[in-house]
Amino acid sequence: MDELTIGCYRYDTTQALFDGTVGIDATMRTAATLPEIFERLIRGAEFDVAELGLTFHLRLLEAGAPFVALPVFPNRVFRHSCVFVNTRSGITGPGDLAGKTIGEFGTYGQDSGVWAKGVLMDEHGFDPARSRWVIGGLEHPAPPFDFIPHPHPADVEVTTAPAGRTLNAMLDAGEIDALFSANVPQCVLDGSPNVTRLFPDYEPVERDYHRRTGIFPIMHTVVVRRDVLEARPGLARRVHDAFTAAKDVAADRYRTHRRLYQVQSMVPWTNALVERDREQFPEDWWPYGISANRAALDTCLRYHFEQGLTARRWQVEDVFAPDLLDT
Repeated sequence: MDELTIGCYRYDTTQALFDGTVGIDATMRTAATLPEIFERLIRGAEFDVAELGLTFHLRLLEAGAPFVALPVFPNRVFRHSCVFVNTRSGITGPGDLAGKTIGEFGTYGQDSGVWAKGVLMDEHGFDPARSRWVIGGLEHPAPPFDFIPHPHPADVEVTTAPAGRTLNAMLDAGEIDALFSANVPQCVLDGSPNVTRLFPDYEPVERDYHRRTGIFPIMHTVVVRRDVLEARPGLARRVHDAFTAAKDVAADRYRTHRRLYQVQSMVPWTNALVERDREQFPEDWWPYGISANRAALDTCLRYHFEQGLTARRWQVEDVFAPDLLDT
C-alpha cells in the first residue's frame, strides 16, 4: 500500500512529525501559507491527510466533499484580538460596529471571523447583518477563495475589494472602518497611528472569556479522505495518536525548559507567560479528542449555523470520525 501523504503547517504542535521524533509512515508536506495547504487538498487532492480550517470543512461537508474530520486541532487562537479598527471610524466598542464597513480575508466567515463574530454576538449583541462586508486579500490584492463555496445570509451585504486594493491599505486609509483578520495587518506591525484593535488590551479580555466559558477557540482540524479511511482500517486512530504524540512532545518541551527559563526562545519573559498560563489552564492546555473540546466544538458549530454559513446545525457526531467519538 502506498505511503500516506500528510499536508499541514509546521507548528510546534506538529514539528515532531516533520523531524521524525514521532514516527508515522507518511510523507510530511507543508506550504508557505495555510490557504495554500487547503487549496492543494481541495482542488488538487494532493494529500491523503491534511490540516483544514474547520469552517472550510463544514462548507465542504454540506457540499458532499469526501473528507472526514479527526478531533485533532493544531491551530487554535483567542480572537478578541483579531478585530482591528480605523481610529477615525468612530468605533470605540463593539456596539459601534453597526452600520460600518468591515473587511475579511478570503471569504465571509473564515475561521477567525466566525469566532470573532460569534463571541461579539453572544456577549455584545453584535449583528453582522447591520454591517457591510468587503472580502479581499490582506497584503496582496486577491479575489475571494475560488476553491470553497461562499454562502452567506441574503440580508448580509457582502462585496469584494476593488481591483488592486488590499484590506490592509484600505483599513489604514479609512476606506473600510474595521477588519476581522486571522493575521495582524502590516499597518499595525508598522505602528500606523490610523489603526488600533477593538480591544487594545486584549489579553485580560481573552483570559476572562476563557475563565468564564472554558473555551479555547479552535480554528483548524485534520481531515482524511474518505476513500483512504475505507482502504486502511484503524487509520483514523493511528493518525490521531501520532498528532497527539507530536503535540505532547512540544508541550513537554515547554514544561521541561521552565527550569532553564525557556532559553530555547529568544523572547524575554517567556517563563513568566508559561507560569501565568499554568495557573489558568489544565495540565494539558492544548487537548485533542472530543470530550475535552466538546464545548468549543459545539459553540463553533452553533456559530457556523447562526451566521448562515450552513443550512443545517451540524452536531459533533456528524462531523468527526465515528471511531474517535470516544476520545
